[in-house]
Amino acid sequence: MSPDEVIYLAVLLVSIPIGFLFKKGGEIKQFGGTAAGLVLTLATCHIHTLHSLITILGTWLIINISPRACHYLTLGWTFSYLLFFRTIAYFGFPEPTPFTNAVQLLLTLKMVSLANEVQELTWAKKQDVTSFAKSPLIGVIPKMPGLVEILCYSYCYVGLMTGPFFRYRTYHDWLNQPNSTVIPSWKPLLSRMKMIPIFGVFFLVASHFFPLQYVRSDAFYERGLLFRIFYMIPIFFVFRMRFYVAWLCAECACISAAFGAYPTTAKSRSGGGPTVEYVPISSNSDEGGASSITYDYETIKNIDPHGTDFCVKVKDGMRYWNMTVQWWLAQYIYKSAPVRSYVLRSAWTMLISAYWHGIHPGYYLSFLTIPLCLAAEGAMESGFLRHLTPAGRLYGDWVQWFLKMRAYDYMCMGFVLLTFEDTVRYWSSIYYCIHLGALAIFLLGKGLGLQRGRASQKDKDGALEKPQRQE
Repeated sequence: MSPDEVIYLAVLLVSIPIGFLFKKGGEIKQFGGTAAGLVLTLATCHIHTLHSLITILGTWLIINISPRACHYLTLGWTFSYLLFFRTIAYFGFPEPTPFTNAVQLLLTLKMVSLANEVQELTWAKKQDVTSFAKSPLIGVIPKMPGLVEILCYSYCYVGLMTGPFFRYRTYHDWLNQPNSTVIPSWKPLLSRMKMIPIFGVFFLVASHFFPLQYVRSDAFYERGLLFRIFYMIPIFFVFRMRFYVAWLCAECACISAAFGAYPTTAKSRSGGGPTVEYVPISSNSDEGGASSITYDYETIKNIDPHGTDFCVKVKDGMRYWNMTVQWWLAQYIYKSAPVRSYVLRSAWTMLISAYWHGIHPGYYLSFLTIPLCLAAEGAMESGFLRHLTPAGRLYGDWVQWFLKMRAYDYMCMGFVLLTFEDTVRYWSSIYYCIHLGALAIFLLGKGLGLQRGRASQKDKDGALEKPQRQE
C-alpha cells in the first residue's frame, strides 16, 4: 500500500467509531461533524483547502443571485473551476495534494446537487402560489440554506473524501432526526463490515503478485499474447478490492452515525434518498413505537460487490458500482443530455464522468468505450438473446457475463494507466480485442435482427395470402 492509501484507510477507520459520538441530535451533529471535517481537510489539504472554499462561496453567490437558474450556472461554475484546479500548475501555483482532489470531486457533486435542490424549492414555492395547492415535498428542502448551512454541509466529515455522495436534504434530515438513538446502527454496521477484512486480504495479496507498474515495463511486452490478455484480469480485481474496502468503510462511517437512515417505507434510492412520502417519527413518540419501525441505509449505499461481480450486463455493472455517483450522473447529466438516443446519451454521460474524474486521457479512452459495449449488448439482446429458450438463455447469460467482465478488465487498464501512450500501448498489444469484439457483436446482433425481421414479415405476408388462395 502507498502512503496515501494508508492515510485514506486510517481516516476511514477512525470515522467509524466517532460516528457514534455524532449519532445523538443537537448542534453536535452540525458543528461537531463540520469541525471534524475541517480538521481533516486542513490536515491533508493544507493551503489547498482554499480551492474548496472558493467553490463553496461561488455556489453560494449563484444560488442567491439567480435561484431559478442556479442549477446550470452552478454546473458551469464548478466544472469550470475543476479545469482550473487540474491545470493549476501551468499558472505557477503549487500542485494540490491527492486528498485535495478527492475533496474537490465530492464537493463538485454536492454543489451541483444543492443548486438543483434550491431550484426545486423555488419551483415548489411558485406552484404553491399559482395553484393555491400544496405541491409534493418528497425530497424538497424546507428552506433556502444560508452560508453557514452550506459550509457545514460541504465540510461534514461524512463522505468527505471517498463518498458516498449525499444531497443537502439527506444532510438536513440527519441533523433533524427525532429519536435518533433508537435508529439501529450495530446490526447493519456489522453486516456491512464482515467482508472488509476479506477484501483487504485479497487486495494485498493480488497487488503484491500482480503490480500495475509491470505493465509499464518493456519486459511485460516480451511476454506472450495470452499472458498479456490475462494480466488485465488481476489488475481489475485489485482495482475492485481497493474500492470495495474504501466504500464499505465509508458506508460504515455513515451507519455508525445513523446518517442516511430512513424508514423502509420511504423506499430510498442510493444518492437520492426517499422516493415516496413517508411519515417521519415524531419527536414526541415513545421509544417503543419508534424502535418498532424498520430502517434501511439505502440512501448512502455506494457499492454492491455481489452485483458488480455477478451481474450479467455492462449496463447493470454501472448501476452497482459507485451507486450514489451513478444516481447523480443519471439525475443531473443523463436526463438533461442534448440528445435523445440511449447510446448517445450514455456517451454524453460517460464524457462528463470522465471529465469529472480528471483530465488524464486514459479516463476518456475507458469511459468512451462503454457506449460501444452498450450498443453491442443492446443489438445482441434484441437480435438474438431474447429469442432463446430458457435453457439457451441460461448459457447465453454465462457467455454475456464472461464478456462483460472482460470488457471491464479492458477498460480498467485505461483507468489505471492514465496516459494515452501507456493505454494505447497495452490495448494495441492485445489487438484492441474488446473494441473489435464489441463491434463484431454489434454487427452480428443487427444482422440477426434484420434477418429475423425479414422472416417475420414473410410469415405475415404468407398468412395474408392463404385466404385468397382458398377462395
